Amino acid sequence: MSDLKVAVIGVGKMGAFHVDSLTRRTRGAQVVAVNDFSPERAAEIAGPIGARVVADPFEAIGAADVDAVVLASPGFAHEKQVLACLERGIPVLCEKPLTMDGPTSYEVVRAEAETGRSLIQVGFMRRFDTEYAGLRSLIESGDLGAPLMLHCTHRNPEVPDSFTSEMAMADSVVHEADCTRFLLGEEVVAVTVLKGTPTSSAPAGVSDPMLVLFETESGRLVTVESFVRTGVAYEVRTELVAERGQATIGLDQNLQVKQAGRWGGTISPDFVVRFGAAYDTQMQRWVDAAAQGTIDGAGSWDGYAAAAICEAGVEAVRSGRRTEVKLEARP
Repeated sequence: MSDLKVAVIGVGKMGAFHVDSLTRRTRGAQVVAVNDFSPERAAEIAGPIGARVVADPFEAIGAADVDAVVLASPGFAHEKQVLACLERGIPVLCEKPLTMDGPTSYEVVRAEAETGRSLIQVGFMRRFDTEYAGLRSLIESGDLGAPLMLHCTHRNPEVPDSFTSEMAMADSVVHEADCTRFLLGEEVVAVTVLKGTPTSSAPAGVSDPMLVLFETESGRLVTVESFVRTGVAYEVRTELVAERGQATIGLDQNLQVKQAGRWGGTISPDFVVRFGAAYDTQMQRWVDAAAQGTIDGAGSWDGYAAAAICEAGVEAVRSGRRTEVKLEARP
């Protein structure tokens, strides 16, 4: 079979990583078209791999030689671009968010349902991380009994001053929202946010760190520490508390050195280093599925559910009150 011909829309840090993954580490794929709001950036990425630069993202999506699309464009552009992929009937791997809010994400879900096909995959890459996959398998095995709680930590070394408390919910905690659903296999029904003493590096009015509490439909509890200005490194951990034991992933137990009366190691500096292998696995599985006209990963409903959870979370940040997650009926 010939290689899957892919257009990549948006080649910032994430999009450029995807181009590199498709070109160097993924079998059966070829990037044929690149689009970005910066033509210079698009040319910089497209030139070395022999892809063409397409100024209009919709022209790239509609190109006759494009079999599938990777969307790494800004979130506000996703809705129309995803719908254009649906109109063409080609698979799309869309970085989160699916769209900027719950209602528009639900409209995308409905539009896909009308096609009768699964064409939209949302880039929740932790589902492809070996530790997260292993923890899910452990839960499903029942070896530790029923899961009762999850305790999650999500820390970044730094973010721009423009990164607000609401953005921390929509851009960082969204991953814990999806992981909660992935690991426990049920929906989140309510979100509460506690805002304590902020770090001195947080701008005025920004709550960092925050403690987020998810409640699931069966009554399980999930805590999320969101701290995006640690000044240390990128740390993502999850502890499962079950009836007959506990399990923890994300301990960064890499190379440790003991020398001259000291011991130490390294922590991942950013999300690409921590989850690089998961991104590559996600890409290979998506390419294999897209070649068959479908997807293999989080779908549009997962993107919608995460958006609805984050909307409730943003409201909880602003109001300081427990906020229910409202999901429409699944088409």
